[in-house]
Amino acid sequence: MNLTIENILLVGSILLFISIIVGKTSYKFGVPTLILFLAIGMMAGSEGIGGIRFNDPKAAQFIGIVSLNFILFSGGLDTNWTAIKPILKEGLVLSTVGVLLTALSLGTFVWFVTDFTIYESMLLGSIVSSTDAAAVFSILRSKNLALKNNLRQTLELESGSNDPMAYVLTLAFLTLVINQDLSITAIIPMFFQQMIFGGIAGFGFGRLSKIIINRIKLDFEGLYPVLVIALMFITFSATDAVGGNGFLAIYICAVYLGNQDLIHKSTILKMFDGIAWLMQIVLFLTLGLLVFPSQIIPYMGIGILISIFLILIARPISVFISLLFFKMKLQRRFYISWVGLRGAVPIVFATYPLLAGIDKANIIFNIVFFISVTSVLIQGTTLSIFSKWLDVALPEKIRPIAENDRYILNLPKSAMKEIEIPADSSAVNKRIIDLHFPTSAFISMIKRKGKFVRPGGATIIEANDTLVVLLDNEESLNEVYKLFHENNMDYKDKTTEV
Repeated sequence: MNLTIENILLVGSILLFISIIVGKTSYKFGVPTLILFLAIGMMAGSEGIGGIRFNDPKAAQFIGIVSLNFILFSGGLDTNWTAIKPILKEGLVLSTVGVLLTALSLGTFVWFVTDFTIYESMLLGSIVSSTDAAAVFSILRSKNLALKNNLRQTLELESGSNDPMAYVLTLAFLTLVINQDLSITAIIPMFFQQMIFGGIAGFGFGRLSKIIINRIKLDFEGLYPVLVIALMFITFSATDAVGGNGFLAIYICAVYLGNQDLIHKSTILKMFDGIAWLMQIVLFLTLGLLVFPSQIIPYMGIGILISIFLILIARPISVFISLLFFKMKLQRRFYISWVGLRGAVPIVFATYPLLAGIDKANIIFNIVFFISVTSVLIQGTTLSIFSKWLDVALPEKIRPIAENDRYILNLPKSAMKEIEIPADSSAVNKRIIDLHFPTSAFISMIKRKGKFVRPGGATIIEANDTLVVLLDNEESLNEVYKLFHENNMDYKDKTTEV
């Protein structure tokens, strides 16, 4: 079947529907949904029962880049700065030094066991050097794994921030493969340019985006997520245009925004959570359609050998060396080593050699595809088991709720407080967003002059308003009291159990 304008929506929606239905029951059998999305794409492809002919690496790469934008941005929005601050150094070292060590050690091994040149070997090692954000975010959150001592935050920070390093290494060694006369020192300036420009642009666009989101006055709440999408793509493309790393920029931008008070933040987070899932499905389906299973079979032997070395030697070596100067229990180091999931990102990066037209591009793509599948199958299905074996998992009954999950989950509240705003209050004529309300409480309604007003971040508090506030618990109530005391507010209140 050839994809046309007339049938692409029908075929795409059917594949999407099948993916969601199959994914709904997959975890009952311990199979990660991502591998099922990939399998559905392969079965629908030219060598599967669907017979869909799709052999366009350029289109696949474009879809991959767009999807990674949403996945990384969504992951960044969900990253709580307070939670990651204690493990920031470990996460950054893993996402830079760890990725470099993985690429070099695996590349050296590939050089010894194949007929690849040293630069071709290092290119393959670079492509699979980073843990995959889509796989880690999806599997950790779908399995609802709660881990001790900020371990989950370490893993999510690493996976969300290490793709830029792998991207730079991939481009660098691809340049060396194409231009054999260049020395390895020629790529060093490009590396620093990508990382420094990417970091600066990410923080700068983050601050600018916050100002735009909170100051622009849009007539419809649904336009705010659209605005954020536009800002996300501007951040990526503008950073890339000046020679910076766009993936690093959008992740830093998203982390900054996710930890700020934003108008309609709940709507924005919910929308990105849904789109991130959509992009994961689309990305894996597309890559499944792109691959030809018959071309992978000849490389299964070498693929298994490289996968075993990556999982059992290269990844643990890079983790243990990277964390050498940090105080951390041995069980945590082993678990971080095991959560070295490779997924869609390496396959997307493997399209770069295809488009560059180097001699061994097809071989590299098929080996990378096989490595990604085996990694998700072997490591993805055993994360829960290993967390229990290594005693790094928290018991079900004491699993904490992530800060930004409060915006998404619509958690039930245990108390309601009515707070009357006097005319001389410092909150009068301020927007709700400017009050910096705690995330564990929210204003559900405003009583104003005998009428009820639905509040939003841009709603301005007026004198004699009565705020109906829903709270999590007594601690939340204390935070609200503290907030109003700091604002020098006098208030009348009435507590009601919900």
